[in-house]
Amino acid sequence: MFDALPQYPIAFWISALASVALIGISKAGFGAGIGVIATPLMALTISTAEAAALLLPILIISDFMAIQQYRARFDRRNLLIMVPGSILGIAAGWFFFGYFSGNERVLKIGIGILALSFVAFQLCRSFLSGVLARRTPSIGEGIFWSTISGFTSTLAHVGSPPALVYLLPQNLPRDIYVGTTIYFFMITNVIKLVPYAQLNLLRVGNLYVVFLLLPVALLGVKVGAQLNRRCSDTWFNRIVYGLLFLTGIQLILGGSFLEMLK
Repeated sequence: MFDALPQYPIAFWISALASVALIGISKAGFGAGIGVIATPLMALTISTAEAAALLLPILIISDFMAIQQYRARFDRRNLLIMVPGSILGIAAGWFFFGYFSGNERVLKIGIGILALSFVAFQLCRSFLSGVLARRTPSIGEGIFWSTISGFTSTLAHVGSPPALVYLLPQNLPRDIYVGTTIYFFMITNVIKLVPYAQLNLLRVGNLYVVFLLLPVALLGVKVGAQLNRRCSDTWFNRIVYGLLFLTGIQLILGGSFLEMLK
């Protein structure tokens, strides 16, 4: 439990700094879900479980910061439907992590598939917005999609696409929609501490790394706020999603981070 500061290669620190900066920028509202690249990118240099565990405290702190802007602006009914489903998904992700804990190759392939799935979702998002007619989805749909969201969030902190499939057709006011997603993922991330702790992924040595990376995430929030006011995120998103696509391919095919750079 009281292990020393882990010795990571330089490639890890490059990927970690980029990952947490993008998390901060995303939390500031710039870029459509660009923070999802964090776990896949870090998984190129360290184990999948350790990458997810290092990012979880940073995500929780970022969520609590973001929630200050949306304290009372969320849809209570949706949260009452989605949180139980998320708990089911977290339990499934807990089992998956535990069962394949000794098979890193399976975990990396899984993260790679999730990365490519998110890129596909973003490419089809405008089409989906047109197909998903304005309506109030059923409770069953909410539980189903939030269960998928909890599962993918537990594995790689990539829970937004399933949640959006449920929330988008409702055409909620923007502040209510954003507040609901922030509350949902804040609750989900806090609950994820239980399986991560049981799987012995939350180590004191790793928390030292979190403290070193956290200022970069906070700086990312400030940078994201500035970019949000001054710039279009179109090309920024394309670059990040292109990198996420290459990262997903690399995780599926295998090989080292340095080999990908050659």
